[in-house]
Amino acid sequence: MRLKSIHLSNFRCYKEPISIDFGNITTLIGKNDIGKSTILEALEIFFNNEIVKIDSSDANIHGGKEVIIECDFCELPNSIILDSGESTNLEEEYLVYTEDTIRIKKVYDCSKNKITPIVYIVANHPTAKGVNDLLSLKEKDLQKIIKDSNIEAPLKGNPKMRKAIWASSDNLQLSLSEIEVSKAKEEGKEIWSKIESYLPTYALFQSDRSSQDSDTEVQNPMKVAIQEAISEVQNEIVEIQKKVQEKALNIATQTQKALKEIDENLANQLTPKFSAPSNTKWNSLFSIAMDTDEGISLNKRGSGVRRMILVGFFKAEAERKASKSNKKDIIYAIEEPETAQHPNNQRILINSFMGLSETPHCQVLLTTHSPSLAQELPTQSLRFINRDEKGIPVISEGEGIIKDIVETLGIQPNPENQIKVVLCLEGPTDVIAFYSFSRCLREHYPDVIDLNSDNRVLVVPLGGSILKYWVERNYLSKLNCPEIHIYDNDVKHYQSTVDEVNNRNNGSWATLTQKREIENYLHRDAIKSVLGVDIDTDLDGVPGLVAEAYYNANRDKLDGKWKDTTSKTQLSRVFEHAMNYDLLVLRDPEGEIKGWFDKIYQLVNL
Repeated sequence: MRLKSIHLSNFRCYKEPISIDFGNITTLIGKNDIGKSTILEALEIFFNNEIVKIDSSDANIHGGKEVIIECDFCELPNSIILDSGESTNLEEEYLVYTEDTIRIKKVYDCSKNKITPIVYIVANHPTAKGVNDLLSLKEKDLQKIIKDSNIEAPLKGNPKMRKAIWASSDNLQLSLSEIEVSKAKEEGKEIWSKIESYLPTYALFQSDRSSQDSDTEVQNPMKVAIQEAISEVQNEIVEIQKKVQEKALNIATQTQKALKEIDENLANQLTPKFSAPSNTKWNSLFSIAMDTDEGISLNKRGSGVRRMILVGFFKAEAERKASKSNKKDIIYAIEEPETAQHPNNQRILINSFMGLSETPHCQVLLTTHSPSLAQELPTQSLRFINRDEKGIPVISEGEGIIKDIVETLGIQPNPENQIKVVLCLEGPTDVIAFYSFSRCLREHYPDVIDLNSDNRVLVVPLGGSILKYWVERNYLSKLNCPEIHIYDNDVKHYQSTVDEVNNRNNGSWATLTQKREIENYLHRDAIKSVLGVDIDTDLDGVPGLVAEAYYNANRDKLDGKWKDTTSKTQLSRVFEHAMNYDLLVLRDPEGEIKGWFDKIYQLVNL
């Protein structure tokens, strides 16, 4: 199942009901203490109630003591066993909220010392008398209804009997209903446990953490590794125990003999017994501390590096939990990934999250208050949280929020005029491509600006609707430095944006690429070396062609269609790992790309 949306009522700052839709990757953006983390923590309570536990203070102080957290899920299982070992599906059981969507509602009474949620499935369910509570009935009760009503149906298999009873009704009076599945009724509990097993694994990485190698995300995988290693050498451990026992008993026997010579009565009371450590105690004998490059302890590295490494351990731990529970879907929720990170590391993390979100059965949820990080993400993934004039949180999405995000969070002035040029590109793939171009050109031209390390150049992706707002409103003017705008040639209206930038008379410069899109500058050999498919990169729509070819070559290993968005992520890997100066010259013999970097060099050194 995939998380589709959340609905909150009376939870912390969200007194009035609010709803948020989720995609493959979703980013909650807004000022500090605006309610971003509250959303992720509400999901943690809904799924796990472990890292964050519900307590009495979670109820809004003006809204009573009842907290409601509802989640909608789509991509429902085609078949499911709810009871009696018989296969059925949620739609036939009238447990869907809308087509291909199930809504699960949890109600928490925060006036109690021990807060246990009451769980409901909100669905269009039969309400007609006699057919409105079939899910709560046992086999013998369903059999009695069938016999008493003379319904032709098998008397075995609860789903079949329910289906027959519902089919016999003239009017089920379907209506949106709340079906309690968490307590009081034994069948309800069973149904909920079966549905719950299909929910995604939810993993929350919080921002306010110490980032030490003693953190759970580090130690748990290491402890699991130790446990697995011990289990694999059980035979050797048994042999060690036998040898220790043999030696120990031999010494004990010799001691007993010596004591007997001293006092015969004392020796009779000395009976040697051997006790071997349990597996649990064997585990406690070992621990693993983490050293990084050059033998430096993880705890001694900078906070940014520690956090990057812990994000990796967090991902490994989430995957381990999912595999242990046999759940297919995972939701990775990461608070403020920009914390303690250099812009280059931020870009690495975001590209990683983007790629992760495009893999089957994965969703990524992020929070940030950084407009620069938001620029790296698709507009449709952003959810902007602000407060109205009464201080009530308001959540919005869509193209219009870019203006609100920029105006609310702003752009900080250029510190000590460190930034000399802003390089504005169309999107994340273009950013990676330009870092690759910089690396390739420097193989032959060492004076070319190194985008990976030269802090005088700020690289900003401004594609789609983001470009419109940032260019028309000139939001980057606070940096007080010229801008270079380079956009793909496949979007006609970009020409007007190029003209607008070139007419500023402040040293800024803009152009469209000569080739249709940035992927046309890849050499086919580079694509083949990384992805194993041969594509003519002079053709239009390279990402789509790569997606089709790669899927056809690997359909047995891929889950569903391999999308164009996925291929863009993979082509970014080609830019990073397979392009070199010689291949770049073959794709750009006229030196167009070198000309772009000459312009960057010229403006940086004014």
